[in-house]
Amino acid sequence: MKFQLVSLRAPTWTVSPVRLSALARLVTQTLAATALCLSAGLRVQAAETGSSAFETKAKQAYLIEGKTGTVLLAKNENEAIAPASLAKILVAETVAGALANRETTLETAYPVTEHAWRTGGAPSGTATMFAALKSTIRVDDLLKGVMVLSANDACIILGEGISGSETQFAERMTNRARDLGLKVTTLRNATGLPHPDNRTTMKELVLLSQHFQQTYPDLYKTYTLADFEWNKIRQRNRNPLATQGLGIDGLATGFTEGQGYSIAASIERDGKRLFVALGGLANDKERQEETKRVLEWGLSSFDYRKLFAANEAVGEVSVYGGVSSHVEVAAKEEVQVFVPVSNPERITGHITYKWPIYAPVEEGREVGRLSLYAGPKLLREVPLYTRQRVEEGGLTDRAFDAVKELLLFWW
Repeated sequence: MKFQLVSLRAPTWTVSPVRLSALARLVTQTLAATALCLSAGLRVQAAETGSSAFETKAKQAYLIEGKTGTVLLAKNENEAIAPASLAKILVAETVAGALANRETTLETAYPVTEHAWRTGGAPSGTATMFAALKSTIRVDDLLKGVMVLSANDACIILGEGISGSETQFAERMTNRARDLGLKVTTLRNATGLPHPDNRTTMKELVLLSQHFQQTYPDLYKTYTLADFEWNKIRQRNRNPLATQGLGIDGLATGFTEGQGYSIAASIERDGKRLFVALGGLANDKERQEETKRVLEWGLSSFDYRKLFAANEAVGEVSVYGGVSSHVEVAAKEEVQVFVPVSNPERITGHITYKWPIYAPVEEGREVGRLSLYAGPKLLREVPLYTRQRVEEGGLTDRAFDAVKELLLFWW
């Protein structure tokens, strides 16, 4: 079913370089160059997941669909909390990056220092793989310790081996979080053990989990191991949901005094992949039950809806000084949304772009984004690229555009 497209062309002004710099701030703040409105034709339910649609016992929650990034549930998702053992997702991702960059290998063995042994090993009374003091352990086994057992000694050993010290590794993990666009997540140790500066959010945990699964799918499978044995001690996976045959295949659980029980999890079933993070739950039983309930709701209540094919024109943006005054834009991949299957509500969209866009304009140039909404709820944003090249126009074209923009400015 086709959309009816209504082009809302925002003005683009031609001014001197000095005047342009002054006006650009005003333009950015006031117009945002809205150039498209989608209406009519297709009706689906808004992906509104507030209290009227679904309730969760979690104090903080964030649930998305993995392929489109559609947000299904959001509750205090940006509230900073102590990550506890959920920090170990970032440990595993950082080590995965070091492996990809060939800074280390799965066969590289690192020593078990006294600091690692006392802080995260058998004497610590915390989650541990029981690494023996002054022994050496391969990265492959240490990762299993981190991802299956949530072992604190494994985290410290990896941190010291890769970065020279736990403190330096924690700084590297924090910098890695920033590289991934996670603005809150901060770690001062390699374990997530209590520290006043350790923090993250449910939203950032979900985005990190999604990135890890999509970037390192082979290593990600380690989360599904039922158990892991080290130093002649076999321990069960500390995330029991990953071994119950439900399709849940990660990632980590956590607990912090005063904040309760938390989890970051993912499920894949019937071609659907969901990522969730929940915090502030009362106990482990409630954590397991609520995680399953939230994920089952997401899988059963939503489905995919195709809006545009790859490279199909979704609208057009203004071009200044070209042989054509506009150029069509499209997404490089098929545009889908993940929406409720009942109680339809109209989907709308907006194209936003930075302007003016001066000719010549190359084909395939990224110039803006398509924002899709169901009711007031933002479903997803998709980058848009030009479908054709627009050559620079002649003197008459540029003069006409200059007059047009000047008139629009004064209007």
